Amino acid sequence: MLNHNTVSPSDLGRCLEPVWREVYSKLQRRARHLCKGDVHRADELLSDTALKVHLYLQHSPGKVQNLAGFLFLALNHAFLDFVRRQRREIRVLDPDADLDSDSIHARAGSAPTPEQWLTLQQQLARLEEIVHTLKPEQQRLFQLKFEQDLPYPQIAAQLGISETLARKRVELLRKVLRKQLETGFTAAANSRS
Repeated sequence: MLNHNTVSPSDLGRCLEPVWREVYSKLQRRARHLCKGDVHRADELLSDTALKVHLYLQHSPGKVQNLAGFLFLALNHAFLDFVRRQRREIRVLDPDADLDSDSIHARAGSAPTPEQWLTLQQQLARLEEIVHTLKPEQQRLFQLKFEQDLPYPQIAAQLGISETLARKRVELLRKVLRKQLETGFTAAANSRS
């Protein structure tokens, strides 16, 4: 669609506006369907969608090949964002919560017991031992994902592999770590018996 990296607002408006007008009625129907007939929420959803698409096209203009399809995708994502936000708010602002209940105070001061703390320390020490026995590539992957907490695209770029392969390698690394942690603690528990 647009092949250059910098897009002027007028160019952006020229490419977005005709497509928006063309699919607006379908987008509006879809938004109302997602919002179960709530016209005001559907209008908010359409506004969010337009804003998301506009901002995305400003930053990555050449990546969108099918703008009409992208508008529907952005609408679905805007709806998912709304649902997630609503769930978070319900959890945080629970109107039925009794703020004076003992369970709330218990959870607020729930520091691990000395036994739990010792178990955590042992697990961390065991994990550190396991990481040192891994191949250098696996150690590097562990460092990038779990120590530096990098997202998969950055891990893939640093390792020179695809994002899919990075995800798969992290999944396999997790399996190896879990298996070795489980066998290590099972062996330790059996030696104590």
